[in-house]
Amino acid sequence: MGSIGLARTLALAVPALLLAGALGSQYLGGLYPCEMCHWQRWPHYAAIPLALLAIILRDKSVGTLFLWLAVAAIFASGAIGVFHAGVEYGWWEGLTRCSSAPGGGGDFLTDIMATPIISCEQPQWTLFGISLAGFNAIISIGAAMVIAWLTRKTTR
Repeated sequence: MGSIGLARTLALAVPALLLAGALGSQYLGGLYPCEMCHWQRWPHYAAIPLALLAIILRDKSVGTLFLWLAVAAIFASGAIGVFHAGVEYGWWEGLTRCSSAPGGGGDFLTDIMATPIISCEQPQWTLFGISLAGFNAIISIGAAMVIAWLTRKTTR
């Protein structure tokens, strides 16, 4: 596998693994996402089909365009993660209405009353002082830079 093949693989694997981690921590670990947590997921949801198109259309120049769009989406998730982590660490103000309650499936009022309201200002989990938003920022921006470097190296 050459540099461009590795770039395509990373463009697919990184958002898929980060989403798997986010969804696993939510549904298996009980860490409910706040509104900004959901915002960080949207670019990864977009990056996966873009990366798949880059893989499918690898022999065409449009495949490289899809790869660059996947890189931009991965980077965007990381940028949102930087903003969210800054809110968590108190570096800047968050949005005035930033909380979320996970959806349920039964009685609507009972679900609302039994569900915690999740604030974007308080990380639910940290490791070495880094929140999940911080890890998303580090991994997404780092991966986007590596993928961009591998793609640029190949297309020059």
